[in-house]
Order: sequence, then structure tokens, then C-alpha cells
Amino acid sequence: MCCIPVIAARSESRFARAWKENPMKKHFSLSLVLVLLLSAPVRSFAVESIQRINDIPYASVENHPLLLDLYLPQTDKKPPLLVWIHGGAWRAGSKSQMPLMSLVQQGFAVASVEYRLSPVAKFPAQIHDIKAAIRFLRGSADKYGYDAKKIGILGSSAGGHLVALMGVTSNHETLEGNLGEFTQESSSVQAIVDYYGPTNFMTILQQSTPHGLSVRVPALELLLGDRPEKKEELARLASPVFHVDANDPPLLIIHGDQDPQVPINQSHELDAAYKKYKLDVTFEVVHGGAHGGKEFFDDKRNALVESFLRKHLSSESP
Repeated sequence: MCCIPVIAARSESRFARAWKENPMKKHFSLSLVLVLLLSAPVRSFAVESIQRINDIPYASVENHPLLLDLYLPQTDKKPPLLVWIHGGAWRAGSKSQMPLMSLVQQGFAVASVEYRLSPVAKFPAQIHDIKAAIRFLRGSADKYGYDAKKIGILGSSAGGHLVALMGVTSNHETLEGNLGEFTQESSSVQAIVDYYGPTNFMTILQQSTPHGLSVRVPALELLLGDRPEKKEELARLASPVFHVDANDPPLLIIHGDQDPQVPINQSHELDAAYKKYKLDVTFEVVHGGAHGGKEFFDDKRNALVESFLRKHLSSESP
């Protein structure tokens, strides 16, 4: 484990020093401080340091450990918990690719989870692993000091697909699995942030560009065992749009309108499925955005994500 220093905003400033150096200026200083307080943001969540714990085993399959990394902000309160699921066409990627440090610095704990990749195991192994990770994290909350009563889950690309599927399949017998030691814990999540993930394997190939087909066809064949139309039952099981119902948690979708790999229509489909049930959904289109890039994690989108998560993970939210 290690600690990562983070620069935090400080409230003490030259105004406090002026008070000590020259008491005659106290009335001026008080007025100026009041102006600053009234014009400042209501609350700062910035933390001074972050503890990172690598390679925590959350389950095992055939004596092979499944691991996660945990990022813990050093705060007085138990931080709310987020879970990050990496992309990589289900066949590549790493838990070390964790782009949510700005959220950790703002007081969220983040677990970055590895899962079995498609060259090792076909679907639904990936979702079994992630559900086991959620159960482990919920059962280990007291040990590590975060608040897991409500959990937000985020992911990009293939990870976006998996987090959307996680969110809309709470208590799904086929997808739950029985990995790990915390089978009595819930694998439900209370907020979803899907960055440009596929949502309907039955339509994605028809919507794809030639470049998209060159990426998506072999990826889906590896994940499902064949093309979706030849594995229709499994493809539907793996598609979030077919699982949406009135009980699903709030969803934030972020997708670029020039995505050459996952057509934005995939996110339109999930958005429409949520709206059919009048569920809480926000669809942020990144105009000119392709498949990933810094614009998906710029200040504007990070603020949107943080606001969404604070709203739905707070103790006051339903």
C-alpha cells in the first residue's frame, strides 16, 4: 500500500496573517473574509492524501485470484464507494487504467476491478466476476473504511457495457454467479455511469461502420462464442436494453457523436429503454467526440459525473 500526496485547497490565507500582524485592520479583514465566504462554493471536498492498496483478492476461479485496486481518500468521514470497470473489447485492458483520480481527490473511494477476459472465459464470466467484486466490497466496508450502503459503478467501452448490465440485472439468477465468500451480500448498485458502452448486441453490427465491424465482430465472437445472430439467446442475455425495468437505478450516459467503434445509437437505445419506464437518465453527447479521449474526462464532464454521483449516493437520496 502507498500514499499519494494531493494538493488540497486551504482556507487560511494572507487575510488571517494580516489579522495577527495588525489588529487595527480587523474590521476591514472581517468584511473581506465575509465577502469571500459568501462568494465561495458551499463546500470543498478536496483531500490531502490518497492511500492506494493494490491487488486485493476478491474471489478466485480454479485457484486463480481475481484482484482489485482500492483508492482511499484520507477523510474524517467514511467516503462513498465507486467501482471502475475498464474497457478493452472484453479481451484486453487492465485495472491499472483508472481515470477517476479527480473523484478520489474530491473524497470518493474507488475500487478498480479486474475481471476474466474473453480469451480466458466466455460471457457471462465477466459479469459473474464483477458481481462478486461488489459483494466483496460491500462485505469489506468496515475493514477498509468506506461507505458501501450505496455504490456507484462506472466504466468505458466494454466496461461501459458491463456497468450498464450490472445496473439493470440486480438479483438476476443467471447473471449473479456464486463466486467469493460474500454470497450473502447484495451485488446491487445505486448509480451507473456508462461511457460509450455497447447496449444491444442484436443491433450493433447493423449500426456499425466498416471500421467498427472490423473491431466489433471478432470481439463479439470471442465474448459470445460466435456472432450475435448465431448466439441470440446469449446475446440478448448480455444486452442491457433487454433487462431494463421500472426498478433500475439512475443512469448517466456519456457518448461521442462521432464514435467509429460503438455507434452512438447504442446509447440512444438504452436512453429510450430508460425513458419508456420514466426512469432517471441523463444523456450527455460529446459533440465531435470519438471513442474515448481526454474530452470525456475534462472539467465539464468530471463536474457532471461528480454532481450525478453525489445526488444519487447521498444518504438523503431514495
